[in-house]
Amino acid sequence: MGRYFGTDGVRGVANSELDALLAFKIGAAAAYVLTQELEKDGKAKLLIGKDTRISSDMLENALVAGICSVGADVELLGVIPTPAVAFLTIKHKADAGIVISASHNSFEYNGIKIFAGNGYKLSDDMESKIEDLIDDLDSIPKVTHEKLGRVLRSAIDPVVEYTDHLAETIQGDLSGLRVAIDCANGASSTTIRRLTRLVECKSEIRFNEPDGININDGCGSTHLEQLKTRVRNGEFDLGVAFDGDADRCLIVDETGEELDGDRIMAVCAARMKREGKLRGGAFVATVLSNMGLHAYAEKNDMRIECSNVGDRYVLEMMLEKGYILGGEQSGHVIFLEYASTGDGELTALQFMSILKESGKKCSEIAQEVVPWPQLMVNVKVPNDKKSKLHELPPVREAIEAAEAELGEDGRILVRPSGTEALVRVMVEAKDSAKVDSLAKSVAKVIESVV
Repeated sequence: MGRYFGTDGVRGVANSELDALLAFKIGAAAAYVLTQELEKDGKAKLLIGKDTRISSDMLENALVAGICSVGADVELLGVIPTPAVAFLTIKHKADAGIVISASHNSFEYNGIKIFAGNGYKLSDDMESKIEDLIDDLDSIPKVTHEKLGRVLRSAIDPVVEYTDHLAETIQGDLSGLRVAIDCANGASSTTIRRLTRLVECKSEIRFNEPDGININDGCGSTHLEQLKTRVRNGEFDLGVAFDGDADRCLIVDETGEELDGDRIMAVCAARMKREGKLRGGAFVATVLSNMGLHAYAEKNDMRIECSNVGDRYVLEMMLEKGYILGGEQSGHVIFLEYASTGDGELTALQFMSILKESGKKCSEIAQEVVPWPQLMVNVKVPNDKKSKLHELPPVREAIEAAEAELGEDGRILVRPSGTEALVRVMVEAKDSAKVDSLAKSVAKVIESVV
C-alpha cells in the first residue's frame, strides 16, 4: 500500500500516528486533488461523518480546517455509519465523502477514509496524488479572501435519509421477528432504533451508549460472547452485531452459533439466485473464505470469484466482472443493487427478510453451509517488516512444511494486515487438530524472528 493509505484509508493511534496536523494535511491535499481532477469552476463540496471515538472531534476539526484552507466547502453529518456517508455523498451530489473511524479497532485508534463522488473508495492513483501533496503541502496554492471554504449549514438529516433508504430495500416488514442487537457503542447507535421501528421489528438494543472510549470494548462484531449468551437466554430469533462504524455485521442464530460473512453471503446468494437476481450466477468472496462456502456454492450451481482480502478489492472485482454481491468473512457484505460499499445494517435487513420469508429458524436456513475447521492467529509485526516476512528463510520453511503436511485436504495463508501492525496466519483443513497445531507453530516461528 501507499505511504499513508492502507486498504481502508489512513489509520493509527490518534494524536500520535494520526494527529491533527496529518488530518489537516489530508483534508487540504484531498480537497485540492479533487478540485483539480474535477476541473470545477466553483468550490468543491465534501461531506464528513464520524464514529463515536473521543478523538473524532479533534480530527474532524483539523480536516475541516485543511479543506477550507484550499477553498473547498464542507457539510458535517455528525456521528453516522460509514455506508451512510457513501450513500449521502451520491444522493446529494457531493464531490467526496470523508469518514473518521477506525472501524473495529479499540478507541485509541482512529482513521480517515475517503469516498469519491460516486460512493466508491478513491482509486490507488488518486490516493497516490494525495500522498504526494501531504509530503509537499507548500506546493498547494494558498487561497484568501472570498475563495476560502466554509462549513455550510446542512439541510441533510442523515439519520432520516439513510434509514428511510435502508427500509426501502426490503419488501414488506419484519414484524414477528425478535432480534437482539449489539451496536458496539459505535455509529449504529444513532440509526438502529429508528430503522427497527421503520421495519416493525421487535428489538432489544444494547451497547448503544457511547462515551468516547467504550467503542468495541468487549462488544460488537469482534466480541460476540455477550450477544450469544443473550440470544440463547432471551428467546430471540437471532442476534446482530455491528462494528464501530457499522459497515459490517455478524449474526448469531437462536442457538448462539455465529454466522460469519461467508454464511450470511451464502444465504443471500441463494435467494438472489432463486429470484434470478444473482448476476452471472456468481458472487465475490476473498482468498480467506472458507472451503465450506465453495462446496455450498458448487452444490447449488453458483460460482465464487476470489479477490484479495479487503472490501476495496472485493468491490473492484465485482465491478470488473459485473457481479452485484460480494463480501468477506468478517461481515463486510456489499449489495451493489442498494449500496456502493459494505453496509452492516443493510446486510442485517436482507438476512432478516430472508429469515422471515422462510418461516424457518435461523439455524435451519444456514445449516447447509458447513464450514471447514479454520483458525486465524494474529502475530504482532511492525508495519515496516510485514511485507518482507516471507523472504525470511525460517518463515518460508515453516510455511512450506505446513503446506506439505496439509496436502490437498487443507491450506495455509500468511498475509499482512492492511489496517494493523499484524500478520495473520490462517490454516484451514478437514482435521481440526491439524489446523490448531500448524497455525500456532507457524505463528511461533514468525514471533521468533521479528
